[in-house]
Amino acid sequence: MSTQAARNIRLTHNSQQRSFRLLELTPEIAELLSSDNAPVLHLKSSPSDPSAQNTAYVNLCTPDKTFRIRQVQSSNSIHLIQPSTGENSRVVPLKQQKEKENDGLNEEWADTVSTVAKSQSTLEVHALEEGGASVTQMLAQGLRVYGSEDQEDVDMADSNRREEVVTRAEREGAKKKVIADVPFSEAECNAAWTDICAFVHVDTESNNNVAAFRPSARMKIDAWKRILQGSVLQSIDLEKQFLANDLWKAVLGDDDDGEEEEPFPRPLFDALLNRLVEKTGSQPLELKWSNLDKDASIKWIGETYLEAFAPVERSAIGRSEFLRAWKDLLPEAWRDAASLDVLPANSYKSPDPVSICFVKESERHKLKKAGEGATGAGAATTKNSRNWHERFRSQRK
Repeated sequence: MSTQAARNIRLTHNSQQRSFRLLELTPEIAELLSSDNAPVLHLKSSPSDPSAQNTAYVNLCTPDKTFRIRQVQSSNSIHLIQPSTGENSRVVPLKQQKEKENDGLNEEWADTVSTVAKSQSTLEVHALEEGGASVTQMLAQGLRVYGSEDQEDVDMADSNRREEVVTRAEREGAKKKVIADVPFSEAECNAAWTDICAFVHVDTESNNNVAAFRPSARMKIDAWKRILQGSVLQSIDLEKQFLANDLWKAVLGDDDDGEEEEPFPRPLFDALLNRLVEKTGSQPLELKWSNLDKDASIKWIGETYLEAFAPVERSAIGRSEFLRAWKDLLPEAWRDAASLDVLPANSYKSPDPVSICFVKESERHKLKKAGEGATGAGAATTKNSRNWHERFRSQRK
């Protein structure tokens, strides 16, 4: 206020109140916004689903992190006020009522403020809770599945529009369109895109339009088999650095006319390679020289095979059968590294002592909590029994 020495400040109420929300930021976000190169933050939510209930939410996304916004009701109302000016005709009657008591016109206007908005709730920012829908699950919902569980080789390359016509701009545009509907940060979405081997390709079932796909687990295993077989036939050592184009040529087969035949699209090959190569500080848009990450590749092949051939408990397979098939999908020097210990935690379970099956990502948190609960209950039982033992022992004395 311009006159801090004023004894009384009149408070008026605008008849048309504006809408506003008070957002409490975490120190991390506040520091990010106050930096010299403050990034743009995004408010994102999942696409509306009429069949879903109580799923509406909004996430606040920084370039690399995601936070959940919650509305908290308050018993105390919060008013947004502003100093009134002479242009505000609604406070003129107040001035006229006190005109005889005040000599200065400007002072009269300076001692008046008006409420322009009111809020009875506050928006708070919280870190995402463990066990909720992951970015991988949300991204997968927006992608079409490429590959059929009943057909080993699915050829989508037979099209009047060849793959070379799909430009990089079209691919990036299709990818951004999918990510825009995923309520997570761009960095997390890009990491999930690589993790599920998503790719952009011509959709022959939709007028040859460009669409985004994710390969099924069976399709990923079939594609990896062709890659492994091609590397053996062309003497490409996957344990060392190799040219991506040379490996792709090794994957291609010759048909009866002597022409090269694509068993699956080149973008799928690139997606698999991006998933398995050693990660560097900045991944190139197109791989030229590649070097497979041994540990990541072994883990991914075992987990993907289990998802493809034992996705649920009723289709569980024997442990020895699984380990044998897993080793057959690895380069010769990596076979001894195949072990259940290298699989991600809670990614599998055993319906009986000799079988094994895959556990979906959405169910792994429940499995983890069940294990922690059993451990905690066992510890509590041991402690209680020990206490009773000590009590009984003291009574005997």
